[in-house]
Amino acid sequence: MQAMKLARPGGLDNLALADIEARAPGAGEIQVQVQASSLNFHDYAVVAGMLPVEEGRIPMSDGAGVVTAVGAGVTEFAVGDSVLGCFFPAWQDGDAELPKLIGVPGDHVDGFAAQSVTMPASMFTGIPKGYSAEEAATLPCAALTAWRGLMVEARIKPGDVILTQGTGGVSIFALQFAKAAGCRVISTSSSDEKLEKLRAELDKKAKGILDKKQLKDFKGAMDAAMPQRGGRPGGGGRGPGGGGR
Repeated sequence: MQAMKLARPGGLDNLALADIEARAPGAGEIQVQVQASSLNFHDYAVVAGMLPVEEGRIPMSDGAGVVTAVGAGVTEFAVGDSVLGCFFPAWQDGDAELPKLIGVPGDHVDGFAAQSVTMPASMFTGIPKGYSAEEAATLPCAALTAWRGLMVEARIKPGDVILTQGTGGVSIFALQFAKAAGCRVISTSSSDEKLEKLRAELDKKAKGILDKKQLKDFKGAMDAAMPQRGGRPGGGGRGPGGGGR
């Protein structure tokens, strides 16, 4: 099979297609045919050498596909199941702690830039019903970051004002989650093309779309965009930090 491998010290010129042997799953592992992978800034940082990795690392943290073989002792998955990888596979519950943040695919261990991967079954979960592999592959990094920021940390509720910065994956997912939760969303971008797409996503409510190139008074722009409550700008605006561009 084929996979993309990264040579040190990184950089696109050091990323090359390689022929490698697919590995049969051992105890507790599954083999997955990769059908889709999504590109996050984290993946670019790895390939560009901003996040140093081991020689020959296979990049891409997010991937989805179909189980093609299972190792001894695996009961949660069977051949033919549709699965997606977990960004922090060691973080199964509780709060974030350093040991739980080790093992990121495409960074600490080989990732999904391969036709097939063999990994511990604990690194996967089932694809949501009705999702394609392409859709599911966008969830592990960006979608869960947005979900945790809004639903777990900020505990948003209907009527809250949410500010998303830029149009990266986290911001776009946050926009959709906040809308679905009944929140008022304010989004920013410095790209005219992306501003138009944001307007379409926000049902043409242009008051919630702000062009960063024209924001000399950021607080004033926020106050103008936020709904008025009792003569004062609506408070409680929260956001998970964009990370977008």
